[in-house]
Amino acid sequence: MVTAGVYLIARMHALFTLAPAVQTAVAVVGALTLLLAGASALTQWDIKRVLAYSTISQIGYMFLALGVGAWAAGIFHFMIHAFFKSLLFLGAGVVIKALDEEHNIFKMGGLWRELPVTSATFILASSALAALPIVSAGFFSKDLIILDAWSSTAGSPWLWAAAVAGALITSLYTFRMVFIAFFGPPGPRVESKPGLRIQVPLVTLAVLSTLAGWIQTPDYLGGVALLSGFLHTALPAFRSNPVAPGTGAILELVAACVSVGGVVAAYLLFIRWRGATKGLLETSVGAALHRFWFADWGFDWLYDNLLVRPYSWAAKVDRDDFIDLVYRGLARFSQGFSLGLSRTQSGQVRWYAVIIGVGATIILGMVIFL
Repeated sequence: MVTAGVYLIARMHALFTLAPAVQTAVAVVGALTLLLAGASALTQWDIKRVLAYSTISQIGYMFLALGVGAWAAGIFHFMIHAFFKSLLFLGAGVVIKALDEEHNIFKMGGLWRELPVTSATFILASSALAALPIVSAGFFSKDLIILDAWSSTAGSPWLWAAAVAGALITSLYTFRMVFIAFFGPPGPRVESKPGLRIQVPLVTLAVLSTLAGWIQTPDYLGGVALLSGFLHTALPAFRSNPVAPGTGAILELVAACVSVGGVVAAYLLFIRWRGATKGLLETSVGAALHRFWFADWGFDWLYDNLLVRPYSWAAKVDRDDFIDLVYRGLARFSQGFSLGLSRTQSGQVRWYAVIIGVGATIILGMVIFL
């Protein structure tokens, strides 16, 4: 359901291509979404909330692709995201159950020893989310979006820069979660371990999260176009400006380096120099920014004050309007009618015989005179 809007816009591409301003708005909203949600994911301690904000961010990438007319790239990431995100949520569920419903990543640690299969598959899915080059399916889909944001006739360097910044943030928060939960100091003892019926889906999704990207590869990796070839009857072709081979190589190298750089930064900040982030959060600016991002940039407060509270107030004020009186009148009429009918059920046979006789007389009268 969370990605239904992506599919809807892709299928209604004919309308969006007739309104370039609206399509550009889709791209801008997608770029902002992937950045805002990624920043919020950096501050979460609940492993499932990290993944939830990650989903919002990745949907932003899909909208960015649709907004610049990279229809096949958007659906490609739509598909790959289904593999690695379902694996991440399933792996998170295994971890939570194994630690007796513990959600806090800072209370985990050392899980790679206790849950080797879960840890390995979770890391592969995280690699796909972070778009690590070659070794993950997410590399092929996300990097295609980043490149198309630059080369599309509807793209721009600003959209490309937002996509690259989002890739860095994604890699950083993803492996922050991995390093703290799986490689940090040992946390609580594992209470239960997953059986074969859980491990088989984990491994299956890990294979798809690693290899599924090879159905659509860049030119330097063979130029396979199975997915775009399959979708060409339903979606229009991607329109791009010519990009010099050297420029394309630089763009792809930048995207790959950013993804790897995020992993390195996460290792340094959350494994090698753990105190660095604590010191940053102790500053007034760092603490305020952390609270702001943790609270979803104030969107919950905004929704509550602009929508929920006014609607609740209006509902209370308008509780006894004339529309409610109509329905209350119908309800009371039904209650009265039901009460009258119930009183006819007296249990007296003679009364029932009288009613039958009266009814029969009325029916005969209607037949004769009408």
